[in-house]
Amino acid sequence: MLVKEVMTMSPMRCKPADTIDTVAKLMLQHDCGVIPILDGERVLGVITDRDITCRVVAAGKTPVAIPVSDVMTHPVYTIHEDEPVEAVIDLMKTRQVRRVPVLDREGKLVGIVAPSDLAPLFASTDIADFLLSVSYWNHPAPAPAAAPDDSYWLG
Repeated sequence: MLVKEVMTMSPMRCKPADTIDTVAKLMLQHDCGVIPILDGERVLGVITDRDITCRVVAAGKTPVAIPVSDVMTHPVYTIHEDEPVEAVIDLMKTRQVRRVPVLDREGKLVGIVAPSDLAPLFASTDIADFLLSVSYWNHPAPAPAAAPDDSYWLG
């Protein structure tokens, strides 16, 4: 099976000068946690919901004043649409990334692959192992400091 058979097609995209507030609104409108940043046709990086939370909000910066290029994740690891699915799984595991932009052979963005795109391909125990291997840096997650209450929201 090829990457193009499992990828999410035509992902949202933004420009390096777009501001964090604009990108956050796009994420909300399109229910996505990552948006590739393009300079023309070239993928420069990605902006993730985690980038926004950790590099903007937690740092006390004003989202309307910050261009995505200041806080984007780069370098970005990409894959070609005609590569086997196993190649994107290996890339996710070795580079510890959960979302991979997909390019055609001309280098144009055509899709994105996330673990949720791959989940239907695996038995439940395999997908659990896969998600754990992508989500953690080979060490256990820290225990929560306190039990959460009902007032928080995870998106």
